[in-house]
Amino acid sequence: MSKAIGMIEFKTTAAGITAADAMVKTSDVEIVEAQTVCPGKYIAIISGDLSAVKAAVETAVNTYPEKCIDSFVLGNPHESIFPAIYGASSVEEISALGILETYDAASIIEAADQAAKTAIVQLIELRIAKGMCGKSYMLITGEVSAVEASIERAKELVAEKGMYLDSSVIAHPDSRMIDSLL
Repeated sequence: MSKAIGMIEFKTTAAGITAADAMVKTSDVEIVEAQTVCPGKYIAIISGDLSAVKAAVETAVNTYPEKCIDSFVLGNPHESIFPAIYGASSVEEISALGILETYDAASIIEAADQAAKTAIVQLIELRIAKGMCGKSYMLITGEVSAVEASIERAKELVAEKGMYLDSSVIAHPDSRMIDSLL
């Protein structure tokens, strides 16, 4: 059995809740997070066996295709994705800090997975559309060259979907800045 994560992002809460309900009725998946986010969009993140997650996401998208903003299925997601989503990552030291911001919620998780698989970096946080008018961002850390490579690859992935907003890499952030982030 292969572990997977999937997500739907809908324009309206009513369509999103209905689609999320259809997901869990379709397949044996667990809801990781399901809620309304700014600006009144609805997201649902699920996990489970790859085939079950694929079937569930496909069902959700087909429930209201005209109201679906984005969706994805990631097989074998990087192990740091879930702690970063929950804000529970344990970071000992920040050498370099990478920041990537997107216009939507779904693409930030795909970008974070790609960043974590590109080089030896640690995901610090994934802020998924909460309090950001639907935008999302991720924070990563590691050696400068690893963070640069990871941010560049994540940026390319998000840009392909037209959801890239901004990014930067800070080589050695000030300790006061680090304290404000952690």
